Amino acid sequence: MKSFSPPPDKSITIRALLLAAIAAGSTRIENPLYCEDTAAALRCLEALGVRLCREGGAIVVEGRGLKGLIRPAGPLDAGESGALARLLAGILAGQDFPSEITGRGSLLRRPMGATEAALKKLGARIKTKNGFLPFAIKPARLKGCRVGGIESAQVKSALLLAGLYASGRTQVKENLITRDHTERLLALLGARVTKNGPLSGVEPGPLTARPIAVPGDISSAAPFIAAALLGRTPLRITGCGLNPARLGFIAALRKMGVKITVSAAESFPEPAGEIVVHPSPLKAASFAPEDLPAMIDEVPLLALLAGSARGTSRIKGAESLRAKESDRIESTLALLASLGVKAAYARGTLTVTGAKKFTLKAPVETFGDHRIAMAAAAASAVCPGLEIKNPGCVDKSYPGFYRDFKRLWPPRGAQKDGI
Repeated sequence: MKSFSPPPDKSITIRALLLAAIAAGSTRIENPLYCEDTAAALRCLEALGVRLCREGGAIVVEGRGLKGLIRPAGPLDAGESGALARLLAGILAGQDFPSEITGRGSLLRRPMGATEAALKKLGARIKTKNGFLPFAIKPARLKGCRVGGIESAQVKSALLLAGLYASGRTQVKENLITRDHTERLLALLGARVTKNGPLSGVEPGPLTARPIAVPGDISSAAPFIAAALLGRTPLRITGCGLNPARLGFIAALRKMGVKITVSAAESFPEPAGEIVVHPSPLKAASFAPEDLPAMIDEVPLLALLAGSARGTSRIKGAESLRAKESDRIESTLALLASLGVKAAYARGTLTVTGAKKFTLKAPVETFGDHRIAMAAAAASAVCPGLEIKNPGCVDKSYPGFYRDFKRLWPPRGAQKDGI
């Protein structure tokens, strides 16, 4: 049986860095992820006066407390990280100095109006450029309130972080339950935070430094799971984060007839453990909008596997994928077309008809999207000679991806790029 340990979780690493920066005391973050997105977070924090140092495989963050950040000399560059831009906006909305957050590449095309509108409900003085970066933020007195209709874990997190600076309680009501890494880390660092289904709340008050251990990233493990299923290869994944709000891909695969065992060791703040994949023939299935938040990063992989399943699968409510690193609906359709799989998107539903086998029709264009590149790599497990355009975009979240993938699935045939 093949065995694999995924790299550290990107979402948790970014949140850990930001929260440690505004905590009182020194926080040691064990097993952080080093990638383009987390490098952008480190640069932003240094510009805000936060001292950071590497100790072995850990990062030690000298927290400055809620109000100890300093005014940066210029705009803060969030790179291509939407999570960093949105969460940092929540923190900076409560500071006593003006600031600006910008980015580069695909991030400049991703909508930020929902974050702007949500923070304004707390009284934040924040503006975007017609709903896109940069964020221009001025000091304001924030007032806690209840904010509903939230569609995104990142917008929810921005509100909760701003709530630390507000007078009174801040409550956030989601339309669909999303990942709760921010709530878990806030609780670890002593915040008065509550979580009850789709309703999260936080009271204003300081954070206290505590050690944080980052588990493996299930979204980075998912391409390996897909490759194992396509190639009918048993796979054991160890040290993987198993937050219940991130297990939608596992649930979806079980619905498609896959036998997967999950062994979680409950730990605070995040559960982690082992996943064992037992390959079996895939059958088509349908997925509702409420299924997607727990596997939002894995939808391209789910569509890829649906292309290998018996029958026609339907994935509903995927419209938010248009605002990722690429228009992930169109880039997923292009990926499937490159493999000879029939797929279409209409009226909010992605429909995929399984093929007996993938047939290479054209090189796979990643559109600069790391999730598409990794999905294409998963397909290469059964498609010798598959060519991936712009394979280096995986560095956004997983710089060592191709090294790890080739260790488990050595290349067969002429591989021009990536694999």
